[in-house]
Amino acid sequence: MYTAHFGLREAPFGITPDTSFYFTSPHSQEALNTLLIAAQNGEGFIKITGEVGTGKTLLCRKFMATLGKEFVTAYIPNPFLEPRTLMLALADELEIALGGDVDQHQLLKSIYNRLLELAADGKRVILCLDEAQAIPIESLEALRLLTNLETEKRKLLQIVLFGQPELNRKLEDNAIRQLAQRITFHYHLGPLTRDDMEYYLGHRLRVAGFAGARMFTREAINKLFKASGGIPRLVNILAHKSLMASYGVGSQQVTAEHVALAARDTLATRRRFPTWALAAIPALLAAAGLTWAFIK
Repeated sequence: MYTAHFGLREAPFGITPDTSFYFTSPHSQEALNTLLIAAQNGEGFIKITGEVGTGKTLLCRKFMATLGKEFVTAYIPNPFLEPRTLMLALADELEIALGGDVDQHQLLKSIYNRLLELAADGKRVILCLDEAQAIPIESLEALRLLTNLETEKRKLLQIVLFGQPELNRKLEDNAIRQLAQRITFHYHLGPLTRDDMEYYLGHRLRVAGFAGARMFTREAINKLFKASGGIPRLVNILAHKSLMASYGVGSQQVTAEHVALAARDTLATRRRFPTWALAAIPALLAAAGLTWAFIK
């Protein structure tokens, strides 16, 4: 890998959500503030939407890590589950011991009792659902019914939905119109601007240990923004491949040519650039004893 070559402790542009690399852009900070204010408010559903790769999962993890000790969080990363299985997943997150043959009544009663127990301890419970656009309509309705559980003072469970824009269309379904009315806070995550993307690159490089002045030339940053559209996941993929291309020729800086090579090898960006000599990529890295397929 290129980390030692560039004086890095670790690879700076991984696509696994890692809160140590969290970047506070105007969009992400507004979204995080919305979540924190809504959590303190304690009412209704919260909805965060954004296109693929805009950082919803990372925001979710940052949100949960930022909450104070008075909060208990439950996280379900793949909620494409029928209602009973979704309730079982919630029970597991709340550390509820259940028998193998528990019926629906006992399942809901156990969840209710656990929520009451946590409320008595001064805890607020927040359920975060990632990829919420995949939740079946029946399961969304089951979640709405769960939020009916309350004491005289407040709700026992608050739910945050993180999803792609398809979630908005799903919530227009007449069968769950009551849930849509309960969404009291919402935010849409957009892509990075060109300037924010430049700060984003510098931030991740510094977190990874880079102590130099400039890794990416201005021309490289312009080309990277054009290729990625400011979508953080694409920025990471392209920046990672660009560093590999730079390392492959022994350079200490990433140029526009390195970004162009990376863009040609990335399916999601091929429509943004005219096609040319993809064969140059493996040939370039082969000269350095590397395999390009390793980072696809």
